Amino acid sequence: MRDIDHVTEIDRVLRGQETGRDRVVADSWRRCVESYGMDPARPDPAHIVTETELRAHREQAERLIATARSGLHALFRQVAGQNYVLLLADAKGVCVDFFGDPRFEDDLRQAGLYLGSDWSEDLAGTCGVGSCLITGQPVTIHQSDHFGLAHTPLSCTAAPIRDTRGELTAVLDISLLRSPSPKSSQNLAMSLVTAAARRVEMANLMAMTRRDWVLRFSTSPEFLEVDPEAAVALDGSGRILGMTTGAQRALDPEGTGALIGTHIDDWIEMSVDDLPDLMRGRPTEDRVLRHKDGRGLFGHAIAPQSPHSAAALRRQEPDLPGALGSFAGSDPALARLLGRAARLATTPVPLLVVGETGTGKEKLARAIHVCGPQGRGFHALRCAGLSDLAALDEATAGTLFLRGIEDLTPEAQGRLLALLDRRGDLRVIAATRAAPPALADILRDDLFHRIAGATLSLPPLRHRADFDWLLERLLRRRSADDARLTPAARAELKSRDWPGNIRELERALDVALAVAGGPVIDLPDLPDPPCAAVPEDRAEDLEALLNACGWNMAQAARRLGVNRSTVLRRIRKAGLTPPA
Repeated sequence: MRDIDHVTEIDRVLRGQETGRDRVVADSWRRCVESYGMDPARPDPAHIVTETELRAHREQAERLIATARSGLHALFRQVAGQNYVLLLADAKGVCVDFFGDPRFEDDLRQAGLYLGSDWSEDLAGTCGVGSCLITGQPVTIHQSDHFGLAHTPLSCTAAPIRDTRGELTAVLDISLLRSPSPKSSQNLAMSLVTAAARRVEMANLMAMTRRDWVLRFSTSPEFLEVDPEAAVALDGSGRILGMTTGAQRALDPEGTGALIGTHIDDWIEMSVDDLPDLMRGRPTEDRVLRHKDGRGLFGHAIAPQSPHSAAALRRQEPDLPGALGSFAGSDPALARLLGRAARLATTPVPLLVVGETGTGKEKLARAIHVCGPQGRGFHALRCAGLSDLAALDEATAGTLFLRGIEDLTPEAQGRLLALLDRRGDLRVIAATRAAPPALADILRDDLFHRIAGATLSLPPLRHRADFDWLLERLLRRRSADDARLTPAARAELKSRDWPGNIRELERALDVALAVAGGPVIDLPDLPDPPCAAVPEDRAEDLEALLNACGWNMAQAARRLGVNRSTVLRRIRKAGLTPPA
């Protein structure tokens, strides 16, 4: 369709004339003109967020990205030969993960089919991601369905992804730069994207509810265990704690009420005591469930993991909001620190984040910021060489992150204090490599007490008990090929001291992936450590390392670069005993 015809058709819709466009497209066109003041004749370019904004969006969606990535990679392999592009957008419409052919990278960037593109409807007009966010339903926005002329060559099919409580949390989009003219040519794309979104929701439910019963169900027994249509998570009384979108449709197709908080026997003729009978070991065709309206379903129950220790796990791993929930794996010390951070996040209390270089101080600050009040800015300043703070007089209210506050000169300290006096709407989070007593000797007293409201101390990488979890997460973020480490390579990485912490580990993995040239990283692919290991002689350092290793003497010895008998001798000398 020519440009003038496209503009004319939009005008006909706005006048209420019949055009054959579906309701979703027509309603979106009206919003674009009447609510957003857009001009369809203006070929606006793609909207791309800044690198800083993209990093914040990706950090907040990190758990979702990790959960979805392997499934999306499998889907991309399935459609790559037809030149499709996959986009995973967050609930604000920003693309936080992407799969596309690198040969067309420039064209994809220009079209907005790339990381950091903002496809919210108020910016991009009628589009797959934006319309899906508005309607909450799968949609295909094909060629001239797009409001903006710059997007009319595209065909975009999108499906919503909801969290375990039914809230829309992301959009999965499959797009073509150019496609056949009939809109029906995208029917297969719709089937693929809705199935992929369903599997992402299922994977997320399974990951989030390991300590609860999960009841998965399907209308036929053939795919019940390998690719079920829906699932709910249940507590010990049969109360529904979480669900997939398919569960809402299957159990409550009329939308008479919310599932969360109700009991499974409100919907299906069964009790929680029947769950063990629906586990593996019984033929799938015999695992029949009866809906209250008479419909038949087939069920597959999955028991909680480690049910006897569930209460202890809950104490160690509280449900954390936003990006705090994906900051660490199973590490009791970090769980306590993150729980404290979550309680402080919604307060104006200034925070001092202490840790060695590369431990994730700025990432923690950003996670705390996004858990606070919405619509506030995040302003990061490097204190080394800082001289002029005048620009912050016009900054939006929000968080002022001070990186390396121990590097402030006496003159800069005075200017910062004056700024804080003028701008009471800036909540300070300061990061430092220095221990608080040493920092108090560096900073003037009035500034130190102004910023040190509460202290959060991040452990070095060598003391983290979730090293394997962190290693896997970093690998997934760096490789679309499901890269993996051989046992020898993993043992070597776990034995190193990591003076540069997570930043050093990231660079080591980057080198290893480049050298390996494939999905398997072996010992020869690892770069040599840039610094020699530092022996841990202090009792508190030794105890922290032992806790990180689960008191596994062989593993602790590898990390220290000594033999097992030396570790035992140091333990006796320090008077340490393993936890009960």
